[in-house]
Amino acid sequence: MNKRIGDLLGLAFRANRCVTGEEQVLSEIKQKRARLVVLSKDTSETTLKRIQDKCNYYSVPIRYVETRYELGHAFGKHERVVAAIIEPGFAEKMLSLFDENNRR
Repeated sequence: MNKRIGDLLGLAFRANRCVTGEEQVLSEIKQKRARLVVLSKDTSETTLKRIQDKCNYYSVPIRYVETRYELGHAFGKHERVVAAIIEPGFAEKMLSLFDENNRR
């Protein structure tokens, strides 16, 4: 994950426009408030499938980071597996940064 994405994730978290944790993220997806889900690639297969299935069903974009430590570092925590961005502006900018990063 590049620095700009990490900084924006941290900003969204501090602005209370982002939730972390599997159950909270699933709740936000079901309530149709999640605009983007960020998931670490090193999560368990059960969690990975559960989150991916919900995102597909509710048409929520999903992007991946390499490790749970990378994602946690963005929030100032030790590790986090999944996060949901609930603010459309943050989500749109992060999607463009993730997609720009993947084109390189």
